[in-house]
Amino acid sequence: MVEARRVIAVTGAGGALGAAVSRRLAGEPGTELVLSDVSAPSLEATVSSLPERGAPVETVLADVSDFAQVEAVVSSAVERYGRLDVLVSNAGVISPNGRIHNLATEDWERAFRINVLGAVNGIRAAVAVMRPQGSGSIVLTASVAGLTAWSHAAPYCATKAAVIQLAKVAAVEYARDGIRVNCVCPGTFLSGIHAALPPEAIEAMAGRHPLGLGSADDLVGAYSYLAGDASRWTTGSALVVDGGYSAP
Repeated sequence: MVEARRVIAVTGAGGALGAAVSRRLAGEPGTELVLSDVSAPSLEATVSSLPERGAPVETVLADVSDFAQVEAVVSSAVERYGRLDVLVSNAGVISPNGRIHNLATEDWERAFRINVLGAVNGIRAAVAVMRPQGSGSIVLTASVAGLTAWSHAAPYCATKAAVIQLAKVAAVEYARDGIRVNCVCPGTFLSGIHAALPPEAIEAMAGRHPLGLGSADDLVGAYSYLAGDASRWTTGSALVVDGGYSAP
């Protein structure tokens, strides 16, 4: 029996979440990977952390705010493997800590350029391949910040709310093409960006999550589900994995 193959591209694969998702998907049978990030060292670190596998992993450096570079990621998948079954659009940035009146125009522009336009570029590039195939799954990374209000983080909250709505609209637009579009809404999980925070800040964040702070590995099941056939009747969803943050 020939094992079914699926081709998956992941943007933002160099961060803690992108690396964890890449490791999970790489360990699933029949998966061919194209991994992308804006940072070469981070991307190399992710590739070196993958489980041993017979098939090579394609890597592409890309800034998701540039459509041509995202298109190159998708083109790499098609040129190497002949198709694209799943796009995990994971690249994103957090915003500076500050109240709205203290944030510069550049802070807003950067957040929208990467978090929102990056997701738009991923959808545009992916559907160009998936529509002729008549199938595909696109998974965007949003945040529980797009469903709740985080003080001093307006650009991040606004852009992640936009990603959630983008997934819903795209799900409706491309359903007849056999393409599913969903997003994952993580709560706060420990990563490198928290390394410089004092213990009391970490404790305060943990106190907002009934199950405590998670890790990137606590989120990968959501991506695996949305990327796989088990979610074939799921589209337009915002799958919350937040340790209970949004429950109260």
